[in-house]
Amino acid sequence: MAATKPRGLRGSGVVLAALIALTAAAGCASDSDEPAKASSSSPGERPSKADPPKRPEPTPKPSVSAADGRDITACADGNCEIAVSEPVKIPFKGPRGPATLSVTEVGPNTVAYTVKSGNGQSKGSVSGPGQGCITVLRSNGSGNSCGGLGDAGRPSAQPDAVVIQAAAGEDGTAVLQLVSDR
Repeated sequence: MAATKPRGLRGSGVVLAALIALTAAAGCASDSDEPAKASSSSPGERPSKADPPKRPEPTPKPSVSAADGRDITACADGNCEIAVSEPVKIPFKGPRGPATLSVTEVGPNTVAYTVKSGNGQSKGSVSGPGQGCITVLRSNGSGNSCGGLGDAGRPSAQPDAVVIQAAAGEDGTAVLQLVSDR
């Protein structure tokens, strides 16, 4: 006669497998105060409750202080110190009448601009730590110089001219200084 299993043990393999599965599932949930470990999720999966929601990056705010803050209207007379973190147009009184300083690019250690006065224009741009440009706008033309500013500080006023200094900041903020003899 062949050996047979006792009747009570036939389904025990299935029951044992079910108990192992339940024990494993219960081990995944935790009531402890320990923080959950970050898990990598596939693009279509929902983040777990432990993953913080992703927030959009804020627009950079100037971390440097400027005498006139971010107020471009302070430059109308050709004398101001402002901080900018995005492209902007700044109208001001030049040696031959209305002029415009257009900041075309601002980023970490980067600034680019164009100055228009009458029929003339001057452009300046720099990229790198401690870099900046100085433009001297006169009634008979303009001149530009770009490079390292070091400890240049505020530019000096020159007779019948507007001196513009743009200094690139490492945080994406540029400090603009306009100085005239008025």
